[in-house]
Parts: sequence; C-alpha cells; structure tokens
Amino acid sequence: MDAVVFPGQGSQRPGMGAPWVGTPSWAVVGELSEILARDVASLLLDADAPTLQATRNAQVAGFALGLVGLDAARRAGLHWEVAAGHSLGEYTALVAVGALAVADAARLVGERAEAMQEAADASPGTMAAVLGLEPGDVAACCDEAGGEAWPANDNAPGQIVVAGTHEGVRRAGEAARSKGGKVLPLSVGGAFHTPLMAGAQERLDRALGAAPFAGAEGAVVTNVDADAHHAASDWSGLLSSQLCLPVRWRESILRMEELGVTRVIELGPGAVLAGMVKRTAPGLSRAGVAGPDDLAEWA
Repeated sequence: MDAVVFPGQGSQRPGMGAPWVGTPSWAVVGELSEILARDVASLLLDADAPTLQATRNAQVAGFALGLVGLDAARRAGLHWEVAAGHSLGEYTALVAVGALAVADAARLVGERAEAMQEAADASPGTMAAVLGLEPGDVAACCDEAGGEAWPANDNAPGQIVVAGTHEGVRRAGEAARSKGGKVLPLSVGGAFHTPLMAGAQERLDRALGAAPFAGAEGAVVTNVDADAHHAASDWSGLLSSQLCLPVRWRESILRMEELGVTRVIELGPGAVLAGMVKRTAPGLSRAGVAGPDDLAEWA
C-alpha cells in the first residue's frame, strides 16, 4: 500500500519549480495564478531565498509545487490509499484524496498564508530544530525559556522543532545545547504551531467555515492527532486546531505503518519527509519526487 506525503513551509528553495517547466503538469501553476491573482510561476522560478522565506510566499509556492507533483503522479498512474502532509502540506493531502478541489484548497491556502503572515508580523518569532534529545528533554528546555518557546513539530526520533519568540528560541536552544543537543535554525518567517499564531485563527476559521469539504477517497493521517480521518465534517476543525498545536509527524508515520502502508512517496522539493520516514519507520520503502526524472524512477 502506498501513501503520498507533502512537505510544509521551510522546504522551499529558489528555482524549485524549474524541473517541471515544459511538462504537462506545469499547467497547474497557471491555474493557481488565476485563482490567487498572483504570479505563482515567478515564486517557483525567480524568487530568491529571502522572498521565499516570507510566509505569504512560502506557503503559496510550497502548495503549488505539491500540486504539480500530485498532478504528475496521477498522470504517471500512481495510486495511493493514504495521504498526509506536514503542516501546510495537509491541504495538498486533502486534494490528493478528493476531500478538497484544487480551487477551494488554493483559496484556503491563500487565506491561511495571509493570516499567518499578519500574525507573524504582529508577534514575531522563529523556529529551530533540536537534534539528539528526547521530546521530554526538549519540552523542559522550552520551560526554561520562560513561556516564550514551545515544542512545535515532533518530526522523528531525535528531531524536535521548537518555536517561539526570537529570544525564547535562543534560550531554549542554549538549554538544549547544555543537555547535549544540536540546534539548527530554520528558514521560516514565524513561530508556527504555537500560541503566537492565535492572531490568525479568526480569519482562517472564517475561510474554513465556507469551504466545501468532501469525504476522502482514502485516509488522511492528520497532524493534530496522528490518526486516520475520512469524514467531510472532520476537516475544518482539524485544520483550525493545526494552526496553534504541534505537528505530530513521528506518530503520523507510525500510524501510516499501522494502516498497512509499505511505501511513502514524498511529492515536493527535496526529500525531507522521506528522511524522517527512514528515521522513524526504517522498514518502510521511501521515494522522493522533486522532479519528473524522480517520478520516472519511482512510478
């Protein structure tokens, strides 16, 4: 059984759309540009790293590239019974199982990106990966930061992301180093999946309340509870909760394995999620599809 997974913000890089130019799936970019009234192709081809770090740009670009990969995977005849996405990638995962139409998902992502940009501007923050420590140790490091840092992503064994104010993340990082951990700053524009995103909640909830969700044709393993969902009535609440709650990605990988998944196919730039799968469930086969050449190898 195959699962498709989609990365979130932080995986973006300049020129990441170039491998797809000239392929039939590149037409998705023009469709999204019309829906969002933005030059999405420029984000995928011309934007530099600082431009892509801005939340309103990173989320649109990452979502667009995920949809390009999804379209190409379908054209190649790939099939999947399970989908999941890391943070932003959860919206693409819902498209992958028919729970959201492309246009509706694009509008939601556009609203989410703007709402989170506003929240990040009002409550500046950052994120950093802590390597080599257990979740309880990382939580203790955040406590030492005085309520300005929180565990935001449990990605894989030995890889926990903390988020908070710049000073809070700095203090939590110092505490982590004192316990033997390694700390790597992330290229993001805010403290996502923490209380600092609460300012985005009302705008996102209005958009979610108006979205025409459908039941899923396969299971979606979601961030907030690491469990499989199918019902149309589930999505709005889950996506709303996701905004300020941690991403339980390690548990999500284990849940996919419990469901009978044997291969995880990552559609997006690089193979960050595939690497997390390797660390968490080494018995699962992994495939990273960042361009059409990769797809030809794995289809």
